Amino acid sequence: MAIAAAIVLPIGLLFLLSGLIINFIQALLFILVRPFSKNIFKRINKEVAELLWLEIVWLFDWWANVKVELYTDQETYGIMGKEPALIISNHRSDIDWLVGWVLAQRVGCLGNTIALAKKSLSYLPVLGWSMWFSGCISLERSWNKDENILKSGFRELNDFHQPFWLAVFVEGTRFTHTKLLAAQEYAVSVGKPIPRNVLIPRTKGFVASVSHLRSIIPAIYDITLAIPKDKPRPTLLRMLRGCSSVVHVRVERRLMQELPEDESGIAQWCRDVFVVKDALLDRHLATGTFGDQECQDIGRPKKSLIVVICWSCFLFFSAIKFFEWCPFSWGGVVFCAVFLVLVLVLMQILIVVSKSEESTVPKVPPPNTLKENLLPA
Repeated sequence: MAIAAAIVLPIGLLFLLSGLIINFIQALLFILVRPFSKNIFKRINKEVAELLWLEIVWLFDWWANVKVELYTDQETYGIMGKEPALIISNHRSDIDWLVGWVLAQRVGCLGNTIALAKKSLSYLPVLGWSMWFSGCISLERSWNKDENILKSGFRELNDFHQPFWLAVFVEGTRFTHTKLLAAQEYAVSVGKPIPRNVLIPRTKGFVASVSHLRSIIPAIYDITLAIPKDKPRPTLLRMLRGCSSVVHVRVERRLMQELPEDESGIAQWCRDVFVVKDALLDRHLATGTFGDQECQDIGRPKKSLIVVICWSCFLFFSAIKFFEWCPFSWGGVVFCAVFLVLVLVLMQILIVVSKSEESTVPKVPPPNTLKENLLPA
């Protein structure tokens, strides 16, 4: 309760009020600018969306002081943010998406970060709405519907005349030991390599992305995320509590032209990448580092801190003027109380949505069911 009152509530107020302002501006741009020029809309929306998303980067960088150690070669780091890229990554923790945002912010393309995400996220107040306005592709998780949704979303990206990142979590869900055991059972049943640190990738979305976008996206960033075993796993709740941690990120740039042309070849390429990724995570578990790549200094820019300070000052003085203008009334007190409760509810929803399912001793379904659920081909 003390955490809710002292931490979650003020941060939630800042996030909700500033977010609603950002959503309103995005809606106006969507109605007034986008019908005439999608390119101008996307350029303006990039800057507007970052004013909200930088608040979450601030929570990561400055409030919780979570460190990102980036392992990649200097050439790759130099080109990141300067070209369109397809991002594939293991889905290891609750905040993998936020680690991606931090990297995107460091290289200057945070507002142009797009993802294939489940449709329910687009209904999430403030954050989900801002992502929808920014072009995130919302999927039903039913291929009969998603095939056309993906084609429509990819057509929009053909008009994206700026560097952007399209993130695809090909495992389809966040990693838990329950899901790993099910994936291992399936791998045994069909004679595939048995995963130890990743889930078996669901390749349809990735194959569609490569097939439709290979003419405009020159590279794939193969990202491997790992948490050192002596550090706590970062979650949104722990970040709100100010708990620090470390995330290791390995990035390998792979040229799109090197991928096979046929769909089955693309799917197999993706599965092979995750076999290699599994071995990398084994090595990281043993050594505590991705020592095959140089560790780049990505710093901790002050931009997110400045944005949060500016929003805080603006909202604080706006609240003072509001209460000076509104005479005291019990109706106003009730309204404020209800609003604060709604803020706490929204923050609780964000925490729950970001949280991986708790691992339990699983009851593994039969192989046929596993094949249908884990690896739709």
